[in-house]
Amino acid sequence: MKKLFLFFLMLIYLTSCNSVKRVPEKEHLLTKNTVHVNGKKTQDETLNSLILQKPNNKTFGLPLSLYFYNLGDPNKPQTPSEWALKKPKTYNFIKGIFSEKQSIAYANSMIGINNWFLKSGQAPTIIDDIKLRKTVTNLKAFYKTQGFFKASVTSRIDTFGNKKGSIDYFINTGNATFLDTINYKIASKVLDSIYQKEKDKTFLKSGDQYNNESFIKEASRIIKLFRNNGIYHFSENYLGFYDLDSTNANYKTNVDLVINGQRIVRENGVQVLKPFKIQKLRNVNVFTDYSFAKRSDPYTDIVDYDGYRFIGHSKVKYNPKYLAQSLFVQPGDVYKDTLRNLTRKHLRSLKNFKSITIQYDTVANSDDQLDVNIFLTPIEKYTLGLETELTHSNIRDLGVSGKFSIINRNTFKGAEIFKLSFLGSFFNASQDANKSNNFFNSWEIGADVSLEVPRFLAPFGLNKLVPKRMNPRTMFSLGTSLQKNIGLDRQTVTAFIDYRWRYTPTKTIQLEIFNTQYIRNLNISNYFDVYNSEYNKLNDVAKVYYNDPTYELVRPDEPVSFMQTVFGDASFQSANPLLYQDNLNALDRYNIITSDFLIPTIAYSYTYNNQTDFRDNDFSFFKIRLANSGNIMGLFSGSTNSNNKKTVFKIPLAQYFKTDIEYKKFWDTNNNSVFGIRAFLGAIFPYDNSEIPFTKSYFAGGSNDIRAWQTYDLGPGSRASGLEYNIGSLKFLTSAEYRFDLLGSLKGAFFVDAGNIWDITNSIFANEDAKFSNLNSLKDIAVGSGFGVRYDFSFLVLRLDLGFKMHEPYLNGNRWFRNYNFSNAVYNIGINYPF
Repeated sequence: MKKLFLFFLMLIYLTSCNSVKRVPEKEHLLTKNTVHVNGKKTQDETLNSLILQKPNNKTFGLPLSLYFYNLGDPNKPQTPSEWALKKPKTYNFIKGIFSEKQSIAYANSMIGINNWFLKSGQAPTIIDDIKLRKTVTNLKAFYKTQGFFKASVTSRIDTFGNKKGSIDYFINTGNATFLDTINYKIASKVLDSIYQKEKDKTFLKSGDQYNNESFIKEASRIIKLFRNNGIYHFSENYLGFYDLDSTNANYKTNVDLVINGQRIVRENGVQVLKPFKIQKLRNVNVFTDYSFAKRSDPYTDIVDYDGYRFIGHSKVKYNPKYLAQSLFVQPGDVYKDTLRNLTRKHLRSLKNFKSITIQYDTVANSDDQLDVNIFLTPIEKYTLGLETELTHSNIRDLGVSGKFSIINRNTFKGAEIFKLSFLGSFFNASQDANKSNNFFNSWEIGADVSLEVPRFLAPFGLNKLVPKRMNPRTMFSLGTSLQKNIGLDRQTVTAFIDYRWRYTPTKTIQLEIFNTQYIRNLNISNYFDVYNSEYNKLNDVAKVYYNDPTYELVRPDEPVSFMQTVFGDASFQSANPLLYQDNLNALDRYNIITSDFLIPTIAYSYTYNNQTDFRDNDFSFFKIRLANSGNIMGLFSGSTNSNNKKTVFKIPLAQYFKTDIEYKKFWDTNNNSVFGIRAFLGAIFPYDNSEIPFTKSYFAGGSNDIRAWQTYDLGPGSRASGLEYNIGSLKFLTSAEYRFDLLGSLKGAFFVDAGNIWDITNSIFANEDAKFSNLNSLKDIAVGSGFGVRYDFSFLVLRLDLGFKMHEPYLNGNRWFRNYNFSNAVYNIGINYPF
């Protein structure tokens, strides 16, 4: 891999490192822009965005995208006939041996390769005098918007002998102009009374520096103010700012805010003026099955409910009682833009409609009333989904999985979504336990049903605690899965009831009042085949215990009874404390992994996310989840098993508190790169003599974790256990990643990951080097770094990350950069970004 990568870089260097290869004669490649403001250089991103010509993108300081473009040639033929004229010998040679059809196919392939280089790369940026003059105009106009009305901008081109050049922009801002007296001229008592209510929120204040953005914000604020107080027809055409003097010698200017009191209306082909009035909603009509193709067909069903009118071409299929809960525009209310937008957003969140159109119509012979028509185009009631995936990990060499889903929308006429899914996976599992000669020697099947209800379903009127504007949701789910030749052939049954609501546009609350999981291991006798390292350690203990260097424990039963025997032997503990501890560790892990568990969880989650959409690369994310398992059920359980663990229906009850905290922050550093950080802290505290289920424990390593280690390979603490699965009850993880564009949809990244897992249960089974005792344990944090490439398919991102071990806490002596090389690197294949 290393040699292939170096060969690829060398190929690019040798074939295209001449960056001016595609630059025409007497033209110059732009290599640098420099902006000088009042004699000082600046790298202000706002000014940079106004420059129409920018140098070619660079990666590692080199214009790789330009080099890639140079591998192609824009002057090469674009059709097979042109290619035949350009390369007649090659064309006729292929034609003579095969056929002309093959010659055409070969020509098309050569044309396609050439065009791929041109499309994936970036054409050289040629210095253009026209764009240069437009940039000077842009910069001057920008400073005028900041109040520097006498700003001047000049430019200079410096060229070099190798067809390269740079541009310098020189800006002299001059003095800024400030706002003096601000006058308000509102020609309507209705508008004036509304404006006076929020006059103190104005963006225009005497003494502030002139800034065009302040005028834009003030105009937007006034429009929103009026339109949220019943003035439906008000727009920016009815207001203006006047008496602005940019030539005043004292650099001050007065401002007149003028708001017209009348709107223009066309009646009988003639424009007339009418005073603005506060308008109220008269009728609200909801067309539940609208389609453009059937817009002229008659409507045969009309249902009146709570002042609304629900209309359908055929029978109305949505229960008006529930659909009305998504409507925030009500008959008799004053028109408000915010309620219109809230209604659209709420209807969209139902995930039942392809399109939503809300139309307001002026009522004839009435200047203060509006009719509302809401046109809903439903999604098909039944839809099918199929997902397939290839997987790879340190446990599964290769896996193929598929998921088939059936979705039924508006299941009970309340916009509910019912989903039935079937999952099947087949793996080539790299375990000694699998004796099958088949390539796919392991499998997992499962099924689950879920019902999402777009409101709270709760007794005793609790649903009224969360208003409908917070978009409440109730989710019911029941699922099961069964594994074969994967671990101990686990069977899982999961059921949960989940409430979720959006407290504000950036804050979401989730409450899991019933989240119960039953885990049953069907093949416990397979334990020492799957966890072969445990078996080998016990064998080492048995050789000493029986004083026989050739002794081997007979699987599957003898290792279990042997662990119990050694555990109760105090004399062996005194004579061989290290081997006794190894046996203790093996017994503890055996009990945890082979035990069946009932895990009844109640959890609360709070999420803050100010990302506006998937294109927003400058945002913050914070989430905290607090969970408890077994507290309520444990109060009613009076039964225990032989290990003194509480049981329900003879199933051990998992009892613990768990807290997870995650924070992410991203910065959009420029047009084609993003820097992000992620931090995670999680802890589990068992109580009442309970153990932590294996599935709820923390692990480290993997494609979305510390990428220099494989999944389950790292920790806990400074232990170098060599076990197949390493788990802990405390986890700390932090990552930093710099993402950048390479070629077209191909992206690159540099990253650093750090963290580890520890034990905080104070269990007698835990080694001292696995425990988190105090802040000194932070020296056991593992650190990895690396680089990755990702290809963006728009609907998903395929990712390959290469992680190198920087700090290995389990090493003796020097722990830094001992194995920082390609031979010890970890290759991670993932879908989408790691965080």
